[in-house]
Amino acid sequence: MKKILIIFTGGTISMTTDLVTNKTVLSESNIDLLDSIRKRFHNYELNPYVFSMKPSPSMTPDDMCQLGHLIDDKLLSEDYLGCVVTHGTDTLEETAYFLDLFLKTKKTVVVTGSMRNYSELGYDGFSNLVSSILVAVNPSSYNRGVLVCLNDEINSASEVTKTHTLALDTFKSLEFGPLGIVDEQDVIYYRESVKRKVHISPSRLTARVEIIKVTTGSDSSLLNYLVDSKNVSGIVLEGFGRGNVPPTMVDGISYALMNNIKVVITSRCPKGRVRDTYGYPGGGSHLKNLGVLFSGDLSSQKARIKLILALSMSEKDISQYFEST
Repeated sequence: MKKILIIFTGGTISMTTDLVTNKTVLSESNIDLLDSIRKRFHNYELNPYVFSMKPSPSMTPDDMCQLGHLIDDKLLSEDYLGCVVTHGTDTLEETAYFLDLFLKTKKTVVVTGSMRNYSELGYDGFSNLVSSILVAVNPSSYNRGVLVCLNDEINSASEVTKTHTLALDTFKSLEFGPLGIVDEQDVIYYRESVKRKVHISPSRLTARVEIIKVTTGSDSSLLNYLVDSKNVSGIVLEGFGRGNVPPTMVDGISYALMNNIKVVITSRCPKGRVRDTYGYPGGGSHLKNLGVLFSGDLSSQKARIKLILALSMSEKDISQYFEST
């Protein structure tokens, strides 16, 4: 019988409503959830593994690294067909992208969760877990990188983001749309991922990276603070438009670079790439000449994940992991 690994990390999919406070809390509902769907997969052995029971805001890059090592160890050494990871939705896209960069296995890994807890009417954890298992066992899913499956849509971990605080269809690939869908028992792919696969797999994480959101009138204060704290090795700037910042931030960026702190520019815009288009002080071309790295179309949170992994590698030149423009 073919085996599927189901890893539980916590999140709303593993929560219920407390009857006293009427608030959503973690509960031991994982086995009940799995038992409720086993009959749909009588030809497969569903093996649960409880990695953690955390709300996703408690997940850290170190947790993601441990999870990555666990998945690789299990899928490379045992005869699992694939793996489904349940996760809270707040940081799901970051964990999924971390795993997409980190994992050595080419077997299918699907990350899923739910927007409603086990006690709520219309609990979406059942359907999301069922659909994710269907994706994991489908041969067409092999070697597509880490996939995210909720609301019967299949998205690439490198492209997807959470777009709504409450809606069941919150996970969207805004630029390119989903890779495919789950239609009852059928898994249908419409396209390949447009992203170039990059593999970054340090044995452990040694870098700390922070994000600064750029706004009108931003100056170098936060940059200087992070540099002087001597506690960061990288900074991600969520800049304007094509990847621009106010000229009042340039001195701080230069100060960071002179102190061997890597700086990556992203955009506040939810779609499109950053590029060295503008030549004015603080424009993309100016930043490139200073030595700032470009994130392509990655969000700031995903650029941070990539920079943490890249800085934790032994290579001194990490520019290979980022776009030249």
